Amino acid sequence: MPSINSPVNASLKENLKQYQELVEHSIRELLPVATTRPQQLHAAMRYSMEAGGKRIRPVLLIAASELFPASEDPRAAAVAIECLHTYTLIHDDLPAIDDSELRRGRPACHTQFDEATAVLAGDALLTYAFQLLATHYSSNPQLAVELIADLSTASDSQRLIGGQMEDIENEGQPVDAATLQFIHENKTGALLTAALTMGLRFARPDPEQVRLMQQVGYNLGMTFQIVDDILDATSSAEIMGKPVGNDSAADKSTYVALHGIDGARTEAQRHTTEAIAHAQQLGGNNAFLIELIKELETRIH
Repeated sequence: MPSINSPVNASLKENLKQYQELVEHSIRELLPVATTRPQQLHAAMRYSMEAGGKRIRPVLLIAASELFPASEDPRAAAVAIECLHTYTLIHDDLPAIDDSELRRGRPACHTQFDEATAVLAGDALLTYAFQLLATHYSSNPQLAVELIADLSTASDSQRLIGGQMEDIENEGQPVDAATLQFIHENKTGALLTAALTMGLRFARPDPEQVRLMQQVGYNLGMTFQIVDDILDATSSAEIMGKPVGNDSAADKSTYVALHGIDGARTEAQRHTTEAIAHAQQLGGNNAFLIELIKELETRIH
């Protein structure tokens, strides 16, 4: 796949829009059509996947795949990670977890359809993510295995799902820095890191390059969740496209609760600086990636 070769003076916004449009087209192309039997299930999958959003994870994956020359097309991997991310959102919104009726500015999946359909749509997107990786990269078994390993490890019981579990378990508990670190690093950071390492896999990286990218992902993930905590405390549902204030209402451990708004912003800045430093050390065609890292610290939604 040819890279997104925007003019050197193109703005981050213009470049990001190109990546996002590529992701949207790939989702429409690679996801089962809504009329596939059973229709309600596939309509729900499409409804949640086509709800828009920033598409940060697939964009990061594609951008990472372009750091160095690569011969394989990363679009199926980008859709796969968005499938897995969307499954987590569908399940997070359920009454049993966050009980949220709004997602990406419109009714959550269980509100638009029903709870049973939402559970199954999330399940289907989870499994379809790995089907995409296994089928689209079958001619390159090493790459397929590495992609599957990155995504499955990031979303397993000790990482993404483990972070979600501890987030639920610690609602109403005193804020604990070590627990908060575990939750943020795994619930949010693991999948962002996987997006970057999966993209890098297309360039056949050496172990040191993978290590550097993992450090980029870790610090980016921490910044992303800290900023989410700040926005939950300071933004509005209209801007965010989802309910805000839920963390405080549920008495969840957050960086705002632990450090205050100013302290949380300082932590976000520190992690952004670390992420950029490791991205610079990694090298390659990293200008867009570095600009996106900066943008994710200052985003308003």
